[in-house]
Amino acid sequence: MSLTDVGAEAIASAIIGDGDVTLFNAANAAIGVGDDDTAFAADQTELEAEASSAPGSSLRKAMDSGYPLRDPDDDGSDNKIRFKATFGTAEGNFHWEEWGIFNDDTEGAGEMLCRVVEDLGTKPGTDSWIFTIDVTVSA
Repeated sequence: MSLTDVGAEAIASAIIGDGDVTLFNAANAAIGVGDDDTAFAADQTELEAEASSAPGSSLRKAMDSGYPLRDPDDDGSDNKIRFKATFGTAEGNFHWEEWGIFNDDTEGAGEMLCRVVEDLGTKPGTDSWIFTIDVTVSA
């Protein structure tokens, strides 16, 4: 997973508790998906599909109830965080080629912790997709 510059700054701010960042917690965290396969660059601040402003080419979803969750497997892995959002039948019906974790579910707002360019296929309007991302913090 590719950490963005603003994602690194958010982590640094959270470590010292200086209040300069909105936390990526249950009240704020979101998963965003988009249809742009532009290569990752650390200075990106939103999904490339959001930046293009093409209608229907990106979507952010707030966390499902109870997420994000630390140590989701209850195995003592306190450095693992699980983010989970459900995209319903009427949401995100386009080809998913990028995704990111945000601290705001409004497109164009908040900070993007990370962005990944990955072809996940086309979500049909007949399906709900549950998107789960595990983040492990390690040295």
